[in-house]
Amino acid sequence: MRLAAFSLLGLASTAHSISTISAYGNKFFYENGTQFFIKGVAYQLTEDDPLLDKTQCSLDASLMAELGANTIRVYHVDASSDHSDCMTVLADAGIYVLADLDTFDTYILPDSPYWNQTQYEKFAAVMDEFQQYDNTLGFFVGNEVIAMASQSMAAPFIKAAARDMKAYRDSKNYRAIPVGYSAADIAELRPMLQDYLTCGGNSSDNVDFFSLNSYEWCGETSYSTSGYATLESEAVNFPVPIFFSETGCNTVPPRTFEDQAAIFGDDMVNDWSGSIIYEWIEETNNYGLISYGPAAGTSTGSDIVGGYTRSGTPTPVSPDFDNLKTQWATLTPTGIMSSDMTTGTLSTRTCPASSTGTAAWLVNGNVALPTVGETLYNGAYTTSVPTGTNAGSASGTAASDESSSSSSSSTAKSLGAMSSSVNKVSIILVGLTLLLAVGL
Repeated sequence: MRLAAFSLLGLASTAHSISTISAYGNKFFYENGTQFFIKGVAYQLTEDDPLLDKTQCSLDASLMAELGANTIRVYHVDASSDHSDCMTVLADAGIYVLADLDTFDTYILPDSPYWNQTQYEKFAAVMDEFQQYDNTLGFFVGNEVIAMASQSMAAPFIKAAARDMKAYRDSKNYRAIPVGYSAADIAELRPMLQDYLTCGGNSSDNVDFFSLNSYEWCGETSYSTSGYATLESEAVNFPVPIFFSETGCNTVPPRTFEDQAAIFGDDMVNDWSGSIIYEWIEETNNYGLISYGPAAGTSTGSDIVGGYTRSGTPTPVSPDFDNLKTQWATLTPTGIMSSDMTTGTLSTRTCPASSTGTAAWLVNGNVALPTVGETLYNGAYTTSVPTGTNAGSASGTAASDESSSSSSSSTAKSLGAMSSSVNKVSIILVGLTLLLAVGL
C-alpha cells in the first residue's frame, strides 16, 4: 500500500513539474517572467479524445519534442475521463495543451446561435478536468463559428461564452487559464471580429486571446505578397495575445514552412505569439507531419478510420517534418520579460459599427451580450422560440433549455443591425467543416 501511495504521489508531482503559462498584456509568459512563444501542432487522431492512451501519447510526445513543438491543440476531449497519464507525459516532454471546450453537440451555431445551460455545463466540465494540469495553456470557446458575413450575428454568443467561462473559472478559484477563440481567416470579417471580441472596455467580457486559422502563405511567396503583412498591420499593439491556431498551406507541396520565419522573426514577433501547424497525422487531406503506416485503403480495424491507421509508432512524413523541424530550430525569439510589458501602449479596440452590403458586419457596436438560456430569434435575444422554428436548436441536443415552454417569458435586447437567418444548408456546411477540421 505504501508503494502504491508513493507511486501516485510521484505521478502527481510529475504532472505539476512544468511552469504554468499566463497571459499578460498581449503576450504569454512563463512563471519566471520570460516570454512564451507557441510552436504547436494540431493533434486529433480521430473524432475521439486523443489524450487517453498513455502509450500513444508517449510515442507521439517524444517525436513532437524532436520536432521542436512545445504545444498541441486538441479539438475534442471527453471531460468525464482521466487525462493525468497523457498530460504528465506531455509535461515531461515540455508540451502544453490548448483544448477546445465545445463538442460536436455543444458548439455555437453560426446561423441560429444560442447559449444555454447544456452548453455552459459541458464547457465547464472540460475546464474542470483540465484546469488541474499545469501544462494546460488555454481554452477555446469556439472554432470557426463564423465563416461568412451573414453569420456575424453569432459573435455576441461567442463573447458571452468567453465571459461566462472566465467567470466560472474565477468563481472556482482556478488558475487564470486564458480563454479565447479560434477564427476563420475571412478577410472581410477578420478585423471586425477580432476588434469586437476585445472591445467595450470590460476585460471580464472579452476573450483572453484571439487566434486565427490562416492558410495564406502558400509555396514560394513572401511576407508582403502572402497577406501576412496585412495580418500584422491589424495585430499591432493588439490588447491580448494573438497567434495562428492553424497554419501550413499545402497547395504547393512540399511544405517548406517559410512563413515561420516571418511569424517568429522581426516582421511579426513583437505582436504575434506563435503558430500551430495543421496537423500531426497524415490522412486524405495531406496535411500530416507523421503517419502511423501506409494508407490502409479498404482495410478495417479498431485503429483504422477513413483508410488511415490512427495509432502506433509515428513516422515522419518526408520532407515536411524535417522542413518544419529545420525552420523551428533556427527560430528562437527571446521576446521580453513580463516586468517590461507596458500595457499602456496597447490599443483599446473600438467596437465596430454595423455596415451594409453583401459582406456586411451585422453587429452594431457594443451590444448587450446574451445570457445563459437565450437564443437569437428575429434580431433579438429571447428565452422563448415559437414552436416549429429551427432557431436555437441543433438536432435536438442543445436547444435553448427554456425554448420548449410556450409560456416562458421573452427577454429581448436590441442588437442594432443584426438580422435573423435560419439557414439549414449553412448549418450542415458548418458541421461538415468542423468534421474536416478534426481530420475526418
